[in-house]
Amino acid sequence: MGTINKVRIVLIILLTFLHLNVKSQTHPSLVLTKEGVREIRSQLGKVPLFDASLADVKKEVDAEIVLGIDIPVPKDFSGGYTHERHKRNFLILERAGVLYQILEDEKYAIYVRDMLLAYAKMYPTLPLHPQERSYARGKIFWQALNDANWLVYVSQAYDCVYDFISLADRSTIEKDLFKPFADFISIGSPQFFNRVHNHSTWGNVAVGMIGLVMNDEVLLDRALNGLKDDGLPAGMKDNDGGLIKKEGQKTGFFGNIDEPFSPDGYYTEGPYYQRYAMYPFMIFAVALQNSKPDLKIFEYKNGILIKSVYALLNLTNSEGEFFPLNDGQKGMSYYSRELVTVVDIAYLYGAKDPSLLSIAEKQGRVQLNNSGMAVALGIKNNLEKPFEKKSIDLSDGADGKQGGVAIIRNKKNEDELTLVMKYASQGLSHGHYDKLSFSFYNNGTDVLQDYGLARFVNIEQKGGGNYLKENTTWAKQTIAHNTIVQNETSHFGGDFETGSKFASEKYLFDVSNPKVQIISANENNAYPGTTMQRTMALIEEEGFEKPFLLDIIQLNSKTANQYDLPFYYLGQLMSANFAYETPKSMEPFGKANGYQHLWKEGSATLATDNSKISWLNEGSFYTLTSVNQPNDEVFFVRIGANDPSFNLRKEPGIIFRKKNAQKGTFVSVLETHGNYNKVTELATNSSSSIASLKVVYEDSNYIGVEIKSKSGVTTLFVLATKNNKANQKHRLQINNKTYNWVGTYYKTTIK
Repeated sequence: MGTINKVRIVLIILLTFLHLNVKSQTHPSLVLTKEGVREIRSQLGKVPLFDASLADVKKEVDAEIVLGIDIPVPKDFSGGYTHERHKRNFLILERAGVLYQILEDEKYAIYVRDMLLAYAKMYPTLPLHPQERSYARGKIFWQALNDANWLVYVSQAYDCVYDFISLADRSTIEKDLFKPFADFISIGSPQFFNRVHNHSTWGNVAVGMIGLVMNDEVLLDRALNGLKDDGLPAGMKDNDGGLIKKEGQKTGFFGNIDEPFSPDGYYTEGPYYQRYAMYPFMIFAVALQNSKPDLKIFEYKNGILIKSVYALLNLTNSEGEFFPLNDGQKGMSYYSRELVTVVDIAYLYGAKDPSLLSIAEKQGRVQLNNSGMAVALGIKNNLEKPFEKKSIDLSDGADGKQGGVAIIRNKKNEDELTLVMKYASQGLSHGHYDKLSFSFYNNGTDVLQDYGLARFVNIEQKGGGNYLKENTTWAKQTIAHNTIVQNETSHFGGDFETGSKFASEKYLFDVSNPKVQIISANENNAYPGTTMQRTMALIEEEGFEKPFLLDIIQLNSKTANQYDLPFYYLGQLMSANFAYETPKSMEPFGKANGYQHLWKEGSATLATDNSKISWLNEGSFYTLTSVNQPNDEVFFVRIGANDPSFNLRKEPGIIFRKKNAQKGTFVSVLETHGNYNKVTELATNSSSSIASLKVVYEDSNYIGVEIKSKSGVTTLFVLATKNNKANQKHRLQINNKTYNWVGTYYKTTIK
């Protein structure tokens, strides 16, 4: 037998073995399974929400097929044509793969196959993306993160059409596209892949998903456990100043579950990025559950993935919008495609909680897989129950001991007030310097706001859709938040590494009495030598139309300092009970640390015991009443100074200032009251109900605040500031009257 014939025989045997080996794996096996597809097909035409979702996706994909395949040479930032086209491609590919499985129409498989072959032809020719801004550039996109997005979605498409594609074409696609793609975003980009961050979660999942489809255990192990030797220097940082490499840090998919999630399911980067990361977390969990059930991934870390979905849903206002803690775009909500997937999966792989069905019903669509069908069937059978968002305290940190976020809600019928106080850890590279900051909502309306991020996501005209420099110079700085600023310097000097070492400490969270709900926390490291305690209470009281928010801040320092306390409101200023000066021409409020981005629009030195400032927003009136000390100052400011590209929103704020003070106490009450109807042009209850606000007692162990209403009701609130034991007995004399109580606080009403 000739040498050539021997080689041919060996090749045939190898290909036959490879073919048999591949055929031993069942497809689809990631999010969809063969059995699951059969169940879905058996229900078609019988489940309205699923059928409607299927029709919408079919219409969308059919339109793309008519347009034809377009894979342009990458050149743009996010928002540009090539970026958006490749993003559109991966979304359509995943949907086309699902349609092939459900409808058994080969045109969808042909579309996926042909596009994958086109990418396989282009990918080997691609250098690094021409845009050089990212710490980890991609090839198809300007950052490896988006490349990983592409592979997470396209892996699912490949799984759905795997058996349709010929062995030769699969060999080409895997050799020229998927294997080098997975290697590039992992061993080729260790600074992206081998860290703890939402970026690396996407990278880990991308490599793991395609590893499962190709039955590649090396890729799967790399995805789950990270790179064994990444060659990265300790202390390496990304473009945002975020730490990439920590000594002894566990990486890979498991590492990205272990460290960022607290036992309560709070994700340390904040809800905006938790929403973004939950898609790969949950979609890979389903794939692992289907392919590697022995891992019991949904039981990992006490079922943290399912638990985190509930945490995320609780981190929304009445309209379902996520609180913009840390870097977060305002308006992002649980109506996003990620949350549709996440809610569906949590329902099927959790306890089939009927309250999740009410969220899915609001979302109005489901995923075209077994979890989506389960949800649609539950809604069809009228199993849904309301998802009740209650007051909750979510711990931060892997051990739950790195501070947290408290959400206090007061809801009457469909009317809800919500306080969000953040006393969490730094939040990785997306964190802000905002210890003990807060925001406040009236239903879905921002009353006192958190600015969120400085970025116009996927809008090419604004910095290529990426983070703007103002995110660092303004949005991350302490003065951009409703919290204390000392000597016009941000917490921890605005230094990421210093800030990452510390978290605030919870002192009290008590919502046992729905009429007096309290959060109190201490911060002892933001400014060396200065301690801060902030206590906030949402109180229902006679004489007030709605619950009022009591805010108490106590500062104690080794040196005399200037303390600023901003309140960023939205709406139109109505009145102030003090005279103030307005400049003929505006100047920036300061020179650095965010102050340079504030215009000074007015100022006053306060001479009254109480200052009152009222504004109108979205038909409701709000009044902020504050206790004043001699020589306290107040400033009216507006965001937007030193902003030549108009990147910042031009929104107003109020800043209270105490100068040359070693100790300082800020006490305020925020009232929500009245209504203005633009049609009838009638204003009701447009004035404050407070007659006076006083600090009636303060020493190193207690503070007492008295609120007198115009209707003659006096509220006394006393807090033990050093002893928070629930069974501690207290005895205190205030204005010649003795008060006895058990617990951290005392509240009484005097008529």
